[in-house]
Amino acid sequence: MELICPAGTRASLEAAVEAGADAIYCGFCDETNARNFPGLNFTREDMRAGIAFAHRHGVKVLVAINTFARAGALELWEAAIDDAVEAGADALILADVATLAYAARRHPKQRLHVSVQAGAANPDAIRFYAETFGARRVVLPRVLSIPEIASIIRETICETEVFVFGGLCVMEEGRCSLSSYATGKSPNMQGVCSPASHVAYEERRGAIVSTLGGFTINRFAKDEPAGYPTLCKGRFSTPQGSGYIFEDPVSLNAATMLPALRAAGVTALKIEGRQRGRAYIAQVVRSFRRSIAALEAGEAAPAGALRAMSEGQASTVGAYRKTWR
Repeated sequence: MELICPAGTRASLEAAVEAGADAIYCGFCDETNARNFPGLNFTREDMRAGIAFAHRHGVKVLVAINTFARAGALELWEAAIDDAVEAGADALILADVATLAYAARRHPKQRLHVSVQAGAANPDAIRFYAETFGARRVVLPRVLSIPEIASIIRETICETEVFVFGGLCVMEEGRCSLSSYATGKSPNMQGVCSPASHVAYEERRGAIVSTLGGFTINRFAKDEPAGYPTLCKGRFSTPQGSGYIFEDPVSLNAATMLPALRAAGVTALKIEGRQRGRAYIAQVVRSFRRSIAALEAGEAAPAGALRAMSEGQASTVGAYRKTWR
């Protein structure tokens, strides 16, 4: 199975290449990609140089142009597609049917992947993207169990890519309204989830309180680590009790699920974390490289290797094993 690794900077791209990635995914520093944060992502010059570096080491680069184009501004997304192709991208990761249609028409030889943002979670949806736009691969949403993934693969000819480490979303990807409600900026159209410009911390009654867009998201004791305020990982009070109502602050870690994912027929394993530093990238990539090597050798994956890289020092296998059912 191919190992697909994130890069939010040139340094992270080089770290992923050196750590053993088969392919890197990255995006331009504008709202065409779903990790549009200040200080991250690639200028056109950086993208050309990064792709050239990766290709010299036999590593592919997949360019994520995976937000939904705003009305009246499709030219920005079309320009990103043209520039990524010109830079030598091995594949484009797209979500919007308008961008898929443009890429298929303008660059018929370019390999196209369907982003997780598209939320393609059944064979009919995947077949539509493959037959209409010639998509070669789909990144499956993080809401599917392994039997569901296996069923999809049996019914489609499209390659499949799944997330195996990093952040989780509260809903099927491409449908996040929580941050938009609080800040007025859309993760799905502008690539901005919980933008730093709307985040604040202050001390109240001996506790650290985090807010997003003026909404209180969490309250931490002085000696308690204060997490970044995203609505889906906030602590709230309800008539049923208080706590992490939407999602616990933990990371997906599916290293133990690799044998089952391989048996299901998954093509590629994807690590989340374009907003993370090069040390995170290098350590996670090396760990999964070792896990894949162990799988191929018929050995067990190393246990607990990524605890320090996990949010809240805790992890979950997410929907791959739907124990809550």
